[in-house]
Amino acid sequence: MIGKVILAGALLFAPSVSSAPPDTGGVTGEAHQRGREAGVTLKDSRIVVTGTGLSGKSDGYRIKRPCWYEPRGNAADMLDSQRDALPDALPGQEWERRKEALEPFEARIGQEGTWWQRAYNSADPNGLACVAALGEPYVFAPPNTTPPAGITIAELVEIARAALTVPEPKIELNPDARSYVNLPTWVWLSGIGETTRSVTATLPGVMSATVTATLEDIRIDAGTTADRAEVKEECGPGGKPYAKGAAFTCGVRYLRASVDQPRDAYVLTVTSVWPIEIEDDVVPFAYDPVEVGVTRDVPVGEVQSTVRKTG
Repeated sequence: MIGKVILAGALLFAPSVSSAPPDTGGVTGEAHQRGREAGVTLKDSRIVVTGTGLSGKSDGYRIKRPCWYEPRGNAADMLDSQRDALPDALPGQEWERRKEALEPFEARIGQEGTWWQRAYNSADPNGLACVAALGEPYVFAPPNTTPPAGITIAELVEIARAALTVPEPKIELNPDARSYVNLPTWVWLSGIGETTRSVTATLPGVMSATVTATLEDIRIDAGTTADRAEVKEECGPGGKPYAKGAAFTCGVRYLRASVDQPRDAYVLTVTSVWPIEIEDDVVPFAYDPVEVGVTRDVPVGEVQSTVRKTG
């Protein structure tokens, strides 16, 4: 066991590691990468990323520094692991090169301190260049010290934040297929599921950090100017489904028809707002909320009236 007992979100890292971290079987954190919205795909890392917030839509948040050193173990542990990784048969020149790579670990046998290894986020477009700029694949740090670029609790929080996603919901309307001038168009979201999503990034046996996003509100953009639409945004989480006799507090009342708009419809945008909390306030900063917008065309027609002659 390294350092102290893990409590999610607490700073528990002791920079001096007397033995290798628990083996995670090669498991690394992997969240998502959709187009330019890169989350985390950790390479050469023991960090494990878990939680309910890994399978939704990202807001494109990127880790400030996408590479770092992680503690791996003392000289004896590292020498054993490096020897175990050697192939059974190698050409003579390659064998000599591999043996030379073991010399730094052999030279530290019996010394107190920890070897640290490079790791990086390969989902970040700057990740590979960042890790290359670190230099040596392994660095040695004396007891109670952290090498330059050694991972911190703040960076572990960053990894959890970059991996955090929220649902991409569907806009629901009443009336659904078509609205009319001066008729209240109720707005709400479906497909959200749980309104709290969290991600935990853990460096096993060393430290752990958790970020949580909670759906708080929605914002409505009617897709036109105020003289053509009246927006009501007393919506709460997820908006308010239509209910007969209820007050109309969440939605749009279009004041003019959409016949002059592209595709004969207004483009309604609803943005879900998810404020973020860092568990146990392990770092002294705050994140902006995660905001995810979805759109839908809203055709708006004129109410037709029929005039009948009498008498």
